[in-house]
Amino acid sequence: MIVAQAKAGDTVKVHYTGTLQDGTVFDSSVDGEPLSFTIDEGQVIAGFDRAVTGLNVGQSRVETIPPDEAYGARKPELVVTLPKEHLPEGADVQVGQTLELHMQDGNVLQARVVSVSEDSIDIDANHPLAGETLIFEVELVKIN
Repeated sequence: MIVAQAKAGDTVKVHYTGTLQDGTVFDSSVDGEPLSFTIDEGQVIAGFDRAVTGLNVGQSRVETIPPDEAYGARKPELVVTLPKEHLPEGADVQVGQTLELHMQDGNVLQARVVSVSEDSIDIDANHPLAGETLIFEVELVKIN
């Protein structure tokens, strides 16, 4: 009997739990539907593709993914101060809030408010997991 292993181009379903190095869980599919994606199609971070590749259905693995295979290094230049006059009139901006920034090139950037002063706000456009080493426990549920 030949057992199929997950490989590039396969559409798979997996259950996963993602934790930071300190053990903090940042995401999990365990209490919900499994994640479906196609391996090596850029739908998930590169390290996650690698974690699933080679698994048989029902098999699990724990994979440590460095920042360069996840969300990259934190970029200090993505933390900027904006004068409040650039905000819509009457905007009540709070620390932790996510803002959509519409760039001149038409792209939309997500940024978290990290501090608010009387005249300005500091925003961070880094991905929340940038610079983090991620640990994923993955279980291959199905190869479609």
